[in-house]
Amino acid sequence: MNADLSQPHPVEREENEHFLPAVERELPAGRHEFHKERLMTRIHDDLRTAAPARPTRSTSPRRPFLRRPILLAVAACVLAGTIATGANLLGTQEETDRGAETVATGPVLTTRIGTVDPKGAAQLLDRISVAAAGTPAPAVRADQFIYVGSKSAGTHVRTVNGRSSLAGDELHLRQTWKSPDGTKGWLIEPGATGPEGVTLAGLTETGQKPTATLNAPTYDYLAALPTDPDALLQKIYTETRGQGRTPDQEAFTTIGDLLRESYPPAALTVALYKAAAKIPGVVMVDDAVDAAGRHGVAVARLDSTSGQRTEWIFDNTTLAFLGERTVQVEGSSGEQGLIKPGTVVFTHAVMTRAIVDRIKDTPALSS
Repeated sequence: MNADLSQPHPVEREENEHFLPAVERELPAGRHEFHKERLMTRIHDDLRTAAPARPTRSTSPRRPFLRRPILLAVAACVLAGTIATGANLLGTQEETDRGAETVATGPVLTTRIGTVDPKGAAQLLDRISVAAAGTPAPAVRADQFIYVGSKSAGTHVRTVNGRSSLAGDELHLRQTWKSPDGTKGWLIEPGATGPEGVTLAGLTETGQKPTATLNAPTYDYLAALPTDPDALLQKIYTETRGQGRTPDQEAFTTIGDLLRESYPPAALTVALYKAAAKIPGVVMVDDAVDAAGRHGVAVARLDSTSGQRTEWIFDNTTLAFLGERTVQVEGSSGEQGLIKPGTVVFTHAVMTRAIVDRIKDTPALSS
């Protein structure tokens, strides 16, 4: 049985859901960001030698991170390296495996594919930029933390005893706390961490702060980015050269990551929207639903290789950013082509962004 995000249905559970996958498979939606964060923070010597801080995505689909599609080969490499060198960060591997089993028991998500307006994105993004410019941005002290509370779910191909089928990652809460300079942080996410979470703090092997990038940003890094849309977009293209399937798709994905999992200063948020309007292939979608079930209008781009469309979802009235989802809209993908049009590969909803004084301070989630 499928579950439509806009019309929930009972959850169908896999007969063998209590088993872990017996063979390598695509990394479930939402897991890439967690492993990326661990790579960028706590696992220093071994993993920094064995693998890049942020793996280059290849040319076949997965999801993210949390967000976004990455390759099986890359995902397996990162996961293997992480387990080999950093399992101690998770308490015990058994605890992590139990969490992964718990999360991978949700329904397979499906949705109505929204109607595209190829010419509407520029005007919509202009309106969104105006709305963002009028939204006050809080000041962040060096001793404070940026809190992001979000909900996510997804669908992936799961292989058990040689049999492949679609499996859902049930809707769950993800919470991150990050210091402005990126040297301190914490993550709690069912299926990725134990109940107490894991630290995101750490220096490099030479005792220096990790180098922030567009794909592993800190608040301080974001605050220093250019707010001229043309200069910002050029930086995005330059810094992400060679990543993703195409430069345009990677630029769109990078901006989406910043909107979803960080708290950019107001001026940068405006610039990000204006820069996105300049990316070829960006369209408007009349209706999309985030992980919390909120409907909105979307700015989207189709990855022609995978047939999956990534949609940024905005409130119809306030134009506030609600979340992001990736939907199979053309052809099929995944092992044995199991991911069909209408399948929600990944869905994410930002519930709360706030500035807090301590790690594990939890502001009330938005409804």
